[in-house]
Amino acid sequence: MKKWILAGVVALLAIFFYTTYNGLVNRDEAVATAWANVETQYQRRSDLIPNLVNTVKGYASHERETLESVVEARAAATSITLSADELTPERLERFQQAQDAVRSALGRLIAVAERYPDLKANQNFLELQAQLEGTENRIAVARREFNTEARAYNVAVRRFPANLVAGLFGFDRKAYFEAAAGAEQAPTVQF
Repeated sequence: MKKWILAGVVALLAIFFYTTYNGLVNRDEAVATAWANVETQYQRRSDLIPNLVNTVKGYASHERETLESVVEARAAATSITLSADELTPERLERFQQAQDAVRSALGRLIAVAERYPDLKANQNFLELQAQLEGTENRIAVARREFNTEARAYNVAVRRFPANLVAGLFGFDRKAYFEAAAGAEQAPTVQF
């Protein structure tokens, strides 16, 4: 009788570890997939930048400083790569700062373009600008979805008794995307 009880307890523990571990693996993969989607959208934006810069160059060649800042920000942002396993708060913050610099440089580039009526009416520029706007929206959606998956994963890793399995097999918490410093203040527009 004791053997059956012991065998039953061992079987229940094995089932618990099996289902909990596999559940954590599924959540970890969901975070990795969401992160890949974020990277895809940032890469899309990065791929559009040279075309936008070249279009603006044709009209505003003397705006060299602005054009160079966009190119430099893009280069800095693409030099920082993170895998889903490296998502510590510090690394994610560095990645986010580089991406914020790209967004800021693009904003300055669009402002320069506003000073050139022919450029504003150029079909290539309008199309690239629309694609960049769409990409910025996709980035926001991908970041929100990443945070949702990271939250679900973090909750699963921290809940008892799953936290015992998570600690045993090295499932650590994932970092979140956070708003950039100063994002709580609306930008001022002056004419």
